[in-house]
Amino acid sequence: MRRRRSVPPSPLPQRHGIDPVRLRLPENGPWETVRDHLVDRLPAVAPALIDAMLDEGAVWSAEGPLAPGAPYRPGTCLWFHRELPEEVPVPYAVEVLHRDDVLVVADKPHFLATTPRGRHVTETVLARLRRDLGLPELSPAHRLDRLTAGVVMFTVRPEYRAAYQGIFQDRRARKEYEAVAPHDPGLELPRTVRSRIVKERGVIAAREVPGEPDSVSRVELIEHRGGLGRYRLVPVTGRTHQLRLHMSSLGVPVLGDPVYPEVTDPAPDDFRRPLQLLARTLEFTDPVTGRARSFTSRRTLSAWDCPRAWAAGAGVPAAGGARPSG
Repeated sequence: MRRRRSVPPSPLPQRHGIDPVRLRLPENGPWETVRDHLVDRLPAVAPALIDAMLDEGAVWSAEGPLAPGAPYRPGTCLWFHRELPEEVPVPYAVEVLHRDDVLVVADKPHFLATTPRGRHVTETVLARLRRDLGLPELSPAHRLDRLTAGVVMFTVRPEYRAAYQGIFQDRRARKEYEAVAPHDPGLELPRTVRSRIVKERGVIAAREVPGEPDSVSRVELIEHRGGLGRYRLVPVTGRTHQLRLHMSSLGVPVLGDPVYPEVTDPAPDDFRRPLQLLARTLEFTDPVTGRARSFTSRRTLSAWDCPRAWAAGAGVPAAGGARPSG
């Protein structure tokens, strides 16, 4: 059996809550210098930028910054900080619901991604909490869609990560969501929706296809008024966009959804009408202590609180301002 190499700790600190990039030099190759390898390995990065990084001492091994002509040594780990994209500041604050030596539970606002991905890097819950709480080893136990608000959980240290991620992988967590959507008096509720969902890489919308169901959601109507309904959604499985797709397939798509039933393309700085979907509660048996744990979002859904203001796109706060409602 091939032994897995241990990874040395990064010699570079995080920047804006983001870890440096780590690369391991291949065991075999034609390169004479680290610079030669990086030019081949990173074709999207201009060679002049790689030269500048080496000149500035921005590329490190475990021994320290590398000189521009540093020789290629197979198996060496390298670290450097990538150039961060410009991001539109998300004008909603992250609220911490719970913090101890093991867990941080946050009340995520709409429009803020859980973890860095694509064009959303520093404007994420993980990066903000690492910076604001001074917890560089914080990592997600699970994720919420960028457009969905509500309860999301992180582990403080790496040794706890697998235990808490296992809660979600093994479906031992009970999650309850709340949504605002059109009210259809002819729709028989409550009901359990089952379907087979396909999500293709590079395609934003998932779709339902014939076949053995792999997604299950419980849908209940809590109350209705003025043509709108407030719904309780309980996912049994955790497929991508499952609740949003199931609500759309019932003919009552969640208000503010830019993907279901039809894909639209709102501007990245358009925060006027957030998706009216909220991860309301998270319950589980703690895998470390054995205690029952329950966390509830303090946010509300603005289309239910004030539907006219939500429809008009009113009430968007200034960048960085706190806003407890959805």
